Amino acid sequence: MASEDAKRSEGVKAPSNAVIGICKSLIAGGVAGGVSRTAVAPLERLKILLQVQNPHSIKYNGTVQGLKYIWRTEGFRGLFKGNGANCARIVPNSAVKFFSYEQASKGILYLYRQQTGNDDAQLTPLLRLGAGACAGIIAMSATYPMDMVRGRLTVQTDKSPYQYRGMVHALSTVLRQEGPRALYRGWLPSVIGVVPYVGLNFAVYESLKDWLVKSKPFGIIDNNNSELTVTTRLACGAIAGTMGQTVAYPLDVVRRRMQMVGWKDASSVITGDGRGKAPIEYSGMVDAFKKTVRHEGVGALYKGLVPNSVKVVPSIAIAFVTYEKVKDILGVEFRISD
Repeated sequence: MASEDAKRSEGVKAPSNAVIGICKSLIAGGVAGGVSRTAVAPLERLKILLQVQNPHSIKYNGTVQGLKYIWRTEGFRGLFKGNGANCARIVPNSAVKFFSYEQASKGILYLYRQQTGNDDAQLTPLLRLGAGACAGIIAMSATYPMDMVRGRLTVQTDKSPYQYRGMVHALSTVLRQEGPRALYRGWLPSVIGVVPYVGLNFAVYESLKDWLVKSKPFGIIDNNNSELTVTTRLACGAIAGTMGQTVAYPLDVVRRRMQMVGWKDASSVITGDGRGKAPIEYSGMVDAFKKTVRHEGVGALYKGLVPNSVKVVPSIAIAFVTYEKVKDILGVEFRISD
């Protein structure tokens, strides 16, 4: 009788522990996203401004000059404009992304072991890439409307003829004026871009960590300790972020430009001074690529790459390390490499 009571007790506790574990993992991912994105918010805003600015009215033509111009014309707050909306998007996005990666990794590893008949098999870099791609698509799709309006909030200035007052106001305005489909404008290039971006981030980061732990090169890890230092993990994250963003960057430029379509004040917002009010129109992702390259050259697909590179390297590194550290603090037992 006692054993039956114990079993019933265990049956009640297990789901509770599972829910707590999920919540802790989501919290860790959310904190990682918020901390990493706020740390590089000025560079994030400058990147978007460079991506969408009118080529006939250049305001921002470099990382240092662009940051100085924002400081001079909009002050300190201008450097962080749109960051509240960005964090409102990135916190749930990061939470869902890290959690989805863990679950996808476990599912793919289970299927891989079943297929190979090897219970000790581990994820290969290619399988990690697949798990990361799944996580990126799920997280991007779940939070895309917030990303869309965040892009518009970021590019508007004090001289813009129409002001969104915040994320909720922007969401309601876009819904009212442009319809619900507008909230997913640019979704396709985003999803296509997120596959190599998030996929490579996770695959390179996890594979580098595994290689360093097993090979112990350059004396980074002594034989009595299998844990990587924070500095080493930051370096792994930086390498992963650099590779992912370089491959996916042209799709990010096209996505931002497509998000401006249908916004009647977009050209004024982009130029910042009311000139060049020709409507911004793209019929789709391919059309956006063609028009961008035809009118501005191939280099336009990499506008804002420098500030984005300066931003992504610390941002991805901070996100991975913060995630793992918060999980340690919260007592989450499993890691994303398990």
